[in-house]
Amino acid sequence: MAHDIIIIGAGPAGMTAAIYARRANKTVMLLEAAAFGGQIINAHKIDNYPAAPNISGFDFAMKLYEQATALGAEFVFEKAVGIEDKGSYKQVNTPSASYQAGAVIIATGSDKRKLGVAREDELIGKGVSYCAVCDGAFFRGKTVAVAGGSRIALEDALYLTDIAEKVYLVHKLGSFRGAEAEFDRLKERSNAEIILNSDITELKGENALESIEVTSRDGSVRDINVSGLFVAVGRVPENQNFASVIDLDEKGYAAAGENCLTRTPGIFVAGDNRVKEVRQLVTAAADGATAATAAIKYLNDKKA
Repeated sequence: MAHDIIIIGAGPAGMTAAIYARRANKTVMLLEAAAFGGQIINAHKIDNYPAAPNISGFDFAMKLYEQATALGAEFVFEKAVGIEDKGSYKQVNTPSASYQAGAVIIATGSDKRKLGVAREDELIGKGVSYCAVCDGAFFRGKTVAVAGGSRIALEDALYLTDIAEKVYLVHKLGSFRGAEAEFDRLKERSNAEIILNSDITELKGENALESIEVTSRDGSVRDINVSGLFVAVGRVPENQNFASVIDLDEKGYAAAGENCLTRTPGIFVAGDNRVKEVRQLVTAAADGATAATAAIKYLNDKKA
């Protein structure tokens, strides 16, 4: 067997799983389609992870990567496009290769959800962005908008108030559930304007974004001149490639509980791609530890 465990996804859940698996002396390969760290790498500052206050998402991800590699975890930057259950082993396929392991942990997390407005794709990189930390500096001294009502959207708006001349936050609902602290902080920023019960219904501009059309629940329409729009309307789980070996709920999340087990013995899930109530950095790390522990037990039981 080429590896004891293959982990698909090198975010916090995947890299935590790798650390636990290597400490149990299991050979580990992490398959990552993009860059290690997952979405946390874009966090300007992490305040809610125990014993690591005020660390940036990039620094946190780098520490995890360095810890995993120091323990001997192997990183391969390829996209997993499918898993085959071969009985005595699992085969993970990429566009250019196939890899075998005794167990697999799917820790693919989630991808950005789009706003779903006409010309959104056309204007990506021309005013439309999904990462305030990545692209905010391009809009220094300009007027921008953030779409969304999550804690991430509020954090993006707060971050942008330190860079942009003015920041509009557009939210389709009338309140921000579970993010009251960030909402209160944003209300105190003099260059922030919060627009509730409204949707962004049109993106305007010829070669780049120049304005957004905002339609409120009462039907009134407002054009707002902006140079940038940062979309933060949620995430989409990346599980479709593995639907042949795991069950998915109606939203595409892996149907696995706190034990991280799937319907296929030897295949586990961890992190934001599974059904769960809380999706936070600390719960992703907890999932990684749980899934790795379950995978280690599965492999050891097979040997017994």
